[in-house]
Amino acid sequence: MSELISGIAKLSPFSKSKNMAVDDEDKGEAIDAGTVAGGGHASRQSAITKSQLRVSNALKSFLVKEGVLGETEVGLDQDQPTPALRELLDRPHINVPPEALDRNHPLPDYYISSSHNTYLMAHQLYGESDASAYEIALHTGSRCVEIDAWDDEDNKEEPKVTHGWTLVSNIPFRKVCETISKVVDQEAANEKNAAPIVISLENHCDAHGQLRLAQIMREVFGHRLLSAAVRDKGTREQEGSSEHVTLTELGNKVVVIVEYHLPNEESSSDSSSSSEDEAEKQEHQAYREKKKATKAAAGTIIPELAELGIYAQSVKPVNNSWFESALENAPHHHLINVSESGLKALMPAASTKIAKHNSQHLMRVFPKGTRISSRNLLPVPFWGLGAQICALNWQTFGASMQLNEALMAGSGGYVLKPAPLRTGGDGNLSTGRRKRLRLHVAGATDVPLPHDREDDIKPYLTCTLVHPNDLNNLPPKRKTAPYKPHKLTSFLHKDNPSATDPFWNESLDWEYDDNELIFLRLLIKSDDSFAKNPLFAVAAVRLLYVAPGWNFIRMLDLKGHETTCTLLVRFEIEDL
Repeated sequence: MSELISGIAKLSPFSKSKNMAVDDEDKGEAIDAGTVAGGGHASRQSAITKSQLRVSNALKSFLVKEGVLGETEVGLDQDQPTPALRELLDRPHINVPPEALDRNHPLPDYYISSSHNTYLMAHQLYGESDASAYEIALHTGSRCVEIDAWDDEDNKEEPKVTHGWTLVSNIPFRKVCETISKVVDQEAANEKNAAPIVISLENHCDAHGQLRLAQIMREVFGHRLLSAAVRDKGTREQEGSSEHVTLTELGNKVVVIVEYHLPNEESSSDSSSSSEDEAEKQEHQAYREKKKATKAAAGTIIPELAELGIYAQSVKPVNNSWFESALENAPHHHLINVSESGLKALMPAASTKIAKHNSQHLMRVFPKGTRISSRNLLPVPFWGLGAQICALNWQTFGASMQLNEALMAGSGGYVLKPAPLRTGGDGNLSTGRRKRLRLHVAGATDVPLPHDREDDIKPYLTCTLVHPNDLNNLPPKRKTAPYKPHKLTSFLHKDNPSATDPFWNESLDWEYDDNELIFLRLLIKSDDSFAKNPLFAVAAVRLLYVAPGWNFIRMLDLKGHETTCTLLVRFEIEDL
């Protein structure tokens, strides 16, 4: 595992452009095997034990004042946490309903933790490809990984994996399959994550290359590969019904999404974005010109490869028939493969119709072509449409990855969609009610600082409420006042915690339309003068899961690692 960590840590996940404009609150650092990214770290064994955690005296006194623990229980005069305090530290700040983890529903009823361009370690145009990236993505919670397969002109028998028309390095397709196969065996041996691994296969090979793809998958995956329908003959599935297999029935098989080309299919748009800086625009223009000069027309998928797409055949729609009525020229078990910009253009006018479609069929949303520096789409609005697969660049633990972690909490990478987005639902998550969230913030202990940073910080907590109806990514933000220890008069203050143990004792309020897919991102930053406010620790929670009462949230660093930093808060949600 240490080799995996060092493999990514040596690489910079950001653009070569020094002028890259990245919002401080959205950025993250390189993901490695120690990251908790998409399976919900509530379900993983913590690398940090309760004995390594502490609570500041100011927060101990606060817990006594609030009646959470008594003076003896809290251990005001003890350095190490008492058994009662350790129990409180270890209590989950979320309660995931058991029904959200039920695996007996049809596959379209689930959100699937999903990676985009999984083979890439960094930049989309000139980054490194490495098979270990698949191992890292799967170990950190991804259940759907992407493979871009191309013919290798130097060896036609062994297709390669790379990002076409770019300077990205390549790796053998066989090696990627061997890496995934190893993870399947590890999970089977540990009896954990007994859930399918989905491969989103993007084919760029000719007929012979496609044959080799199918042969290599059968050879390497063997019994692990889902190569035939799992139900007995005579069932509705065998009779041609579109009824989907359940998650439990798929077990821990490798499930392949295979492309299906519709007549008059158009390639996805790669137009420039106004949000790109000049360096990005030049890079992207060069990419488009190279792609245009070398791209061949979409070919037909040969039968030997097509037959592996048993429960998911990926199509790029040529019109709106897929949500207006029924998909024209549809294969069995079609999956709508659409870019974030293409889908967003249909919202909110067609949102309810799209959600109803997604209650019975799969959808995969991938980042628009202008996200060449591996920045991510915001998945929450697309989850609100019931899109099962929101493919995220798994290179850095930024805002979208934090939200993905919050959605997938405790699930192992598959979580049940809300009832309105499943079969029989009306496709509308809005209840018409107004809610108020009041976040009571006590304080934090052991705010993590970079190695080159002293404790001359003025920490504050800033929080954003992320709602699926926010298509413009303008979440309402609230923040505490910056904390600064008393210095000249410190002898007058019994509880005068250091800057890394801030005590705020504030409440932050939001009003919002009721919805099951609302998230809160919590960020600890410093109010620095004459500089961008640095970000030290992050967390994200799905409001549907929050536990009652005062609880400690275990904060993560920008790599998505658990830290010894804890944040004491209480969520209060009420109808208006």
